[in-house]
Amino acid sequence: MVTMKTSPEGLAEGTTSSYEDPEAMATFDTIGYKFQAADWVVFSLMLVVSVAIGVISAVRDRRKVTTQEFLLGGRNMPPPAVAISLLGGIISAISILGNPTEIYFYGTQISISLLGAIPGTIIINQIIIPILYNLKLISLNEYMERRYKSPALRKLATLVSLITLAIYMGMCLYAPSLALSTVTSLSTFGSMAIMGAIVTFYITIGGVKAVVYTDVLQTLLMFGGVLAVVVLCCIELGGVGEVWAIAERGGRLEFFNMDTDPYVRHTFWSTFLLGVFLIVNSIGLNQTTYQRFASVRTLEISKRLSWFFLFGFWVLWILFFFSGLVAFAVYSSCDPLTSGKITKQDQIIPYLVTDKLGHLPGMSGLFVASVYGGVLSTLSSTGNSGACMVWEDFLKPLPYFSGLSESSATRVVKILCEYLPFFFFSKPTESS
Repeated sequence: MVTMKTSPEGLAEGTTSSYEDPEAMATFDTIGYKFQAADWVVFSLMLVVSVAIGVISAVRDRRKVTTQEFLLGGRNMPPPAVAISLLGGIISAISILGNPTEIYFYGTQISISLLGAIPGTIIINQIIIPILYNLKLISLNEYMERRYKSPALRKLATLVSLITLAIYMGMCLYAPSLALSTVTSLSTFGSMAIMGAIVTFYITIGGVKAVVYTDVLQTLLMFGGVLAVVVLCCIELGGVGEVWAIAERGGRLEFFNMDTDPYVRHTFWSTFLLGVFLIVNSIGLNQTTYQRFASVRTLEISKRLSWFFLFGFWVLWILFFFSGLVAFAVYSSCDPLTSGKITKQDQIIPYLVTDKLGHLPGMSGLFVASVYGGVLSTLSSTGNSGACMVWEDFLKPLPYFSGLSESSATRVVKILCEYLPFFFFSKPTESS
């Protein structure tokens, strides 16, 4: 059991993090909140626009039938859209709900991971991107075969990647679907089915271009939803300065814990290294993000994308972290967890939205839409990259598939995009 800090205002002691428990994430039923008409309008509009983007992308590119066009956008995607899509691809509902929870209960030491992101980005910019971009790969795991002359190693790496994707996609889908089921008449399974169907539809007909353009919409929506919550709560509390002062009195401001004890939850050293490895692994050595870096015209543009990503990463994560301080300032004298109004730590931000902002028409719908923006962005990116790996690493080398025309090969990839997500989505439903 991890013992949390105790503030002068008396937040709960000895509680454990619910990061590992999907059923703890984002439930609204603790206060009996249900979606109103305005919430439904805001939430539904996000879904409709996401589908429309997929349809428009499919219609515009209906004559382009190569797999490279479908998976990499013909290596000619607009850099601004790709840059925002890079951010959207790594933001999930877990980011929106989990990061504020960490700050609320354990303080700001985790934010030093943002400093670690700087050397991580330098490694990507100076080493990883120049090597991979110039090889003109489609599947990242092809590098394993070229480097070590081993097709078996390539297939093993792909298999491990697909298993990881299946687990991650299931987690990202199940948690917010459970949340929506508590504020609407939809069951958890029904919510998951709707999300899965929408993602499958637009990645199948629109390819990576649909994924990138919907990522732009969903990333901006995530930013706007969380920003609205932060701004409105700060106004109610008396400004950013008051939030900071309450957090300082509550012992939540900590940045330079230089302790070298590996058993301490967070120190400067552990969170700095976390930032380095998080960025290198998530951005530099990831099929989803590789497809973004490879989808632009030149190496220099691809390298610039990594710096834009770092800037956007800082902006979004500071916002997520600060929302945790805002929640702490709001509830510093009456913690919802100790008072029994919520039962799990990760419910704190959804509770804040419904408790303090639920009276504003559409506000809860905007927040749920921002959470689902994280879901759709993650699922579409990983679904497209999963289909890419199955085609490039398993099917394309086989005699039957290697002889297909480009149009036929593209149809196979579209079929993979259509059916592969159902395998991923079936994992959480089996356990539910």
